Amino acid sequence: MGLTTAQKDILDKAVEALHTREFHSQYPEHPAPAIYGETADADGKEAFKTLRKKNFEELKQEGATSWIGEEHSPYFDAPVGPKYPAFSTEELINRAEKAFHSWRKVSLDDRAAVLIDALDRFSKRFFENAYATMHTTGQGYMMAFQASGPHAADRALEAIAAGYDELSRFPSKATWDKPMGKYNLVVNKEWRAVPKGIGLVIGCSTFPTWNSVPGVFADLITGNSVLVKPHPGAILPMAIVVAEIRNALRDAGFDADVCQLAVDVPSAPITKELAEHPKVKLVDFTGNSEFGSYLEKLPKAVFTEKTGVNSIILDSVVDIDKVIQNITFSVCLYSGQMCTAPQNFFIPEGGVKTPDGVLSFDEVAQKFADFTNGLIDNPKAGPFVLGAIQNPNTGERAKNAAKELGGKVWLESRTIENPIFAITRTQTPVVIELNSADKDKFATELFGPIALLIKTKNTEESVALARELAEEHGAISCGAYTTDEAMKEHIADQMSLAATPVSFNLTGGIFVNQNAAFSDYHVTGGNPAGNASFTNPGYVNGRFTWVGMRELA
Repeated sequence: MGLTTAQKDILDKAVEALHTREFHSQYPEHPAPAIYGETADADGKEAFKTLRKKNFEELKQEGATSWIGEEHSPYFDAPVGPKYPAFSTEELINRAEKAFHSWRKVSLDDRAAVLIDALDRFSKRFFENAYATMHTTGQGYMMAFQASGPHAADRALEAIAAGYDELSRFPSKATWDKPMGKYNLVVNKEWRAVPKGIGLVIGCSTFPTWNSVPGVFADLITGNSVLVKPHPGAILPMAIVVAEIRNALRDAGFDADVCQLAVDVPSAPITKELAEHPKVKLVDFTGNSEFGSYLEKLPKAVFTEKTGVNSIILDSVVDIDKVIQNITFSVCLYSGQMCTAPQNFFIPEGGVKTPDGVLSFDEVAQKFADFTNGLIDNPKAGPFVLGAIQNPNTGERAKNAAKELGGKVWLESRTIENPIFAITRTQTPVVIELNSADKDKFATELFGPIALLIKTKNTEESVALARELAEEHGAISCGAYTTDEAMKEHIADQMSLAATPVSFNLTGGIFVNQNAAFSDYHVTGGNPAGNASFTNPGYVNGRFTWVGMRELA
């Protein structure tokens, strides 16, 4: 089988991008008809409608004990529709183990060929997946298309490239010739990269594809079989991906059970049972810190992305309006339901320095509220940037934040109408002022559309608090605005010690929430927000073991 010329080219460019860290994308991120075809969107929408009306049988996972599924759209307040094949834990494990023992012996090139083929198949369903993502997560259409489609596929390819690179780093055979005086000791040596066994990838409800595919493809490229366990509220996006992986495996002559979908419903969860099973050797998880910390204590290789407290540090700016525009968009994007969304905005009590003088804390806060309102009330932008609230509890948390936290409210949370869907679960950001002494109120992730403007003594205190919270509770992102080079270095140094990446002086085009494949390490693995990173060598190396054989020549 092996890699085709086109597949080898894709892989080589991806590996090169890993090393250069320059911009690289295999899959166009804009859903333009000129790129994907004039009817691509309409076809995808129709395909999604069709999926809603029937059992998701295209997985071809035969012998299901039942068909289950309880996904609910936050846009039309109704069940999404599909049912998925359910199996006992032992049945899933037995099939995964059997498939593992054939897959582990497949050559690296053949594995890479199958997985790149799977991504190609998936790319033809980006629009269908976009609608599936919209109606399970509440993301706006553009985010749903990009994050669950091209950006997710790029992250998957990144995992393939990382695994391929690490598995190709050393020779599989060598002659060891050691001078011993009058004679040489010659030994023929061989090394095998032995995969760990069965992997389990546990998905989240807000980014079901983007956060899951790195673990899935990292397991598969390194020779492991994998059970894909989506969040019960967002199954369909990953079901589509798994279906195409299974199709690629089957068409290449391999056991499709190398990759299986494992589903449950909230009333009958199976995640702990799967994670604790002794034959499951690898676990990938995206979700809350409590469950993630429990998983990290299991006696197996565990890769987590958990919750964190993300900060913005305001010190000095060139253009305050552009800065506020950027950070308020970051708060509004998908109603703050992102692991990278900023929550704590540290602003010195003496104000923020600008070329036109110092802007007081109150003036900055008022601009923050005004710009947030301006975006929300723009009918061509607000509803689509905000999307919908995936979990009703998230909306209630934003609605009640002012009462529970206290402090001055600069902007009340409210609901808005969506011009396309009459029934949409919405909740706009609440903006609350707190003092640095109120640390107990802003020390943990509140999640959702909640922005806390925290008045500090000075920028030094802002930096110290951002670092402290990252070290104690974790952080995945940090934004900083300063025109002072010494302060910039101070922030970079302190947040590096807290293993938190910093975005400096962003004013447009890119936001603190966003991470790019092949360039940005998503989560560092160095603070409580997670123990792994998309995608560094450790992310794939922990999924296999080098084992040596030797024999006298």
